[in-house]
Amino acid sequence: MPTARAAEHATRTASVDLQAPLTTLKGVGPAVAERLERLGLRQARDLLFHLPLRFEDRTRLTPLAALRPGQAALFDGRVTHAEVVHRRRRMLVVTLADDRAQILLRFFHFGANQQRRLSPGTRIRAFGEPRGVPGALECVHPEVQTVGNTPPALESHLTPIYPAAEGLSQNLLRRLVAHALPGMQALPDLLPELSRQGLPGLHPALEQLHHPPAQSDTRDAPEPAEPRSPARTRLALEELCAHQLARIQHSRTPRDRRSAPVIRPPGALWQRLRQQLPFKPTGAQERVTAEILADLAQPQPMNRLVQGDVGSGKTLVAVAATLAAVEAGYQVAFMAPTELLARQHGRNLAQWLEPLGVSIAWLGGRQTANERGQLLAELADGQRQVAIGTHALFQEEVRFHRLGLAIIDEQHRFGVHQRMALRDKGNGWMPHQLIMTATPIPRTLAMALYAELASSVIDERPPGRSPVRTALISHERRDEVIERIRAACGAGTQAYWVCPLVEESEQLEAESAEATAERLRAALPELSIGLAHGRMKGRERDAVMEHFRAGGIDLLVATTVIEVGVDVPNASLMIIENAERMGLSQLHQLRGRVGRGNTASACVLLYRPPLGDTARERLEAMRRTNDGFEIAEVDLKLRGPGELLGTRQTGDRSFRVADWARDQDLLDAATRLALQVESDTPRATALIERWLGSATRYATVG
Repeated sequence: MPTARAAEHATRTASVDLQAPLTTLKGVGPAVAERLERLGLRQARDLLFHLPLRFEDRTRLTPLAALRPGQAALFDGRVTHAEVVHRRRRMLVVTLADDRAQILLRFFHFGANQQRRLSPGTRIRAFGEPRGVPGALECVHPEVQTVGNTPPALESHLTPIYPAAEGLSQNLLRRLVAHALPGMQALPDLLPELSRQGLPGLHPALEQLHHPPAQSDTRDAPEPAEPRSPARTRLALEELCAHQLARIQHSRTPRDRRSAPVIRPPGALWQRLRQQLPFKPTGAQERVTAEILADLAQPQPMNRLVQGDVGSGKTLVAVAATLAAVEAGYQVAFMAPTELLARQHGRNLAQWLEPLGVSIAWLGGRQTANERGQLLAELADGQRQVAIGTHALFQEEVRFHRLGLAIIDEQHRFGVHQRMALRDKGNGWMPHQLIMTATPIPRTLAMALYAELASSVIDERPPGRSPVRTALISHERRDEVIERIRAACGAGTQAYWVCPLVEESEQLEAESAEATAERLRAALPELSIGLAHGRMKGRERDAVMEHFRAGGIDLLVATTVIEVGVDVPNASLMIIENAERMGLSQLHQLRGRVGRGNTASACVLLYRPPLGDTARERLEAMRRTNDGFEIAEVDLKLRGPGELLGTRQTGDRSFRVADWARDQDLLDAATRLALQVESDTPRATALIERWLGSATRYATVG
């Protein structure tokens, strides 16, 4: 006879409909559902494969005297002092103490109720990341819980930190995943042969990755036990197998069923633009442009990946393709991952194309209904030749008269379905597609993962741009760095200060930036200091960026929202705090925000000692070279625990579990597995549907 617990589990399992849309769950209205969809989450089933980035250890308390800077921990104590301080902005400052030590807590966002809860004499439990030096630690906006004489029990499992989007809290994501997990028993294990190879089955793997036990050898790891645990290996192999199956199917699809418009204009518009340019295109730009124009002239759809390091001039190549399509009588859709980057492309394209008589429509998220309606009507009847925007371009209401070319910038930041949805807007034919990325893909991986794409590389920098000098400086010399900023801005240039990445919470990341800006304003009162972070309203953040671009701000304190889309030629100095916590590709992207003018530029990587051997080797690679492809290869060799902080949490939906650098060694096994499964049509179809949805045609850009 089954136990009551087993019966309850069976009831919960039966009650979870994995195919149900997330709007059927409590707390998921239309606005939340839209944010979830940005993460590729549409059904309850999707939550099972939305795996944590890392874990927090709330299974043990750390005495205040044992807290270490930069290491998040759970700690408790009694409030000995609390006051509201009025400086440049109002803040609540709380002193928390135990028998041996104390720590300062700062809150920039607080209400009267929270102020009462943190009154002297109250015992609290907090979780956060201390900063400063031992003996003088502080913590900005820790999570706080009031505890009585009988403290609540500690967590029994590590706490997962999921990839998130603005407006989605970790508590909501954890609750939704907890709702879906009992239903995983309804998922068939489509690759039982992996269990025979010593890997866990599907269900144990999912359980372990969402709720790893609190064990001494895992609690400090960003992932359980090692950079790729057996559970993660199991799921990564299944996902790579599904992608390889889709590629096999795609390669056997007759090409003549997928016709594209033949774009072969005389090239008058491109020649007119070249004559007006104040510079000559590089040899690499000329070569890649010729490759693209040759593709556009074919009746088969172009599917070309253009890789170009930061500042290599990819936009000009895209403009050449755009002018060819427009001159041939077709429209172009130009898609960027953020409104900031889309607006920048809009400015650049308007400057180059409008004098040639090309009409541009910018579709953003903050237009009035009348403005948007007018633009949509003009696109639908062909009055507007180029549409520039974010994910707004692939919404159902956006219709084109004769879409011939889709250009997608920073392709890894879009989901597969999002990128390919533009292909459904071709009115009977398949538009050509040009995919661009400034995130260099290691050559070996490009061959394996992008075999169906033609690939071009822009491997020259435009003349006049000097390499950015990179220095590694210990956090202990922070005052020297501040003086360097004073001198640089005093000489008329501008600077960035990038705050540490706190991927689990945009709120904590924002408050980290706010605290840093506050300290820098106190240290550099003569400078105009701006602030930009992900929790600001888009219009407000864009206004700060525009003010910085116009020269009204000397020093911009920012989170990684400036990773792409900011082009300020006068900015010649960048400081990146806690650089050892960021991925090499992200560091390289951030560094690319300086050195865009003719002024000698520098990037300072501030780190907290002591550095491990791997962390030091990674940062030394940044200091040694400005070559993004060399950096990508180094990242591939050295990637380890805690290094998965690059594009994944900012929207990389190319893969849900697999990682294009970490999992290179699994590609051969996944391909062999796909060839074995291919003949079992129902199983192959189910694998593809599980990982890519029903659209196997999307597989070409994995």
